[in-house]
Amino acid sequence: MASSAQPAQLTPTATRQSNFEQAVAYALHLWPALTLAVQNNWGGPDSADKRDWFAGAVVDLFPEFTDAPPKNKAPAEPDMEDVEAVLLQVMIDEFEVNVDDDSGAEVASQIVRIRSQCSIGQSDEVDALRERFEKLKGNKVDHMFKQALDADQDTDWETDDSQDDDDDDGGADVAMDEAPPLVSAPKEKPTPQVDEDGFVMVTKKKK
Repeated sequence: MASSAQPAQLTPTATRQSNFEQAVAYALHLWPALTLAVQNNWGGPDSADKRDWFAGAVVDLFPEFTDAPPKNKAPAEPDMEDVEAVLLQVMIDEFEVNVDDDSGAEVASQIVRIRSQCSIGQSDEVDALRERFEKLKGNKVDHMFKQALDADQDTDWETDDSQDDDDDDGGADVAMDEAPPLVSAPKEKPTPQVDEDGFVMVTKKKK
């Protein structure tokens, strides 16, 4: 099977740069944590615009591809940890979401890997991301989010700890469909219930 890789000198600089920019945009659109934040407007009414700005900010971390010989030495490229730090910080600052799982590292690693591929004129992974994006455009984010939860159930994406963590699929569906609030609703103090032995019973959602 033919590969889409070709020597960098045969791939126009503008094409390599465009492929990289598209790949970053696809990677962010396919990040369940960010998709959930945008769909629920956790970054405000302009959350979708913030995501576009986010992609541009990530691209700007890297120097533009150029055919001109470097005057001294090539500009330093950010590594995976640098990119991950920016991803997680923007999620907190702009969307008030603390992503406490490995997805930020996975997205950062993917971006750095694609950067290396684009630099040598390869577009296999860019094409794969584009295909994934096209397939997922019609899907609801809850399915993507549920997959992430299955991979790592300990996450700070949910801001309300009062939800039953023991619920399997039902709890996750309700959380996605009803857009979990950023602030917990005011809690009413329940009337203490005493059992026959005189012990105060502490129950959850029991009438």
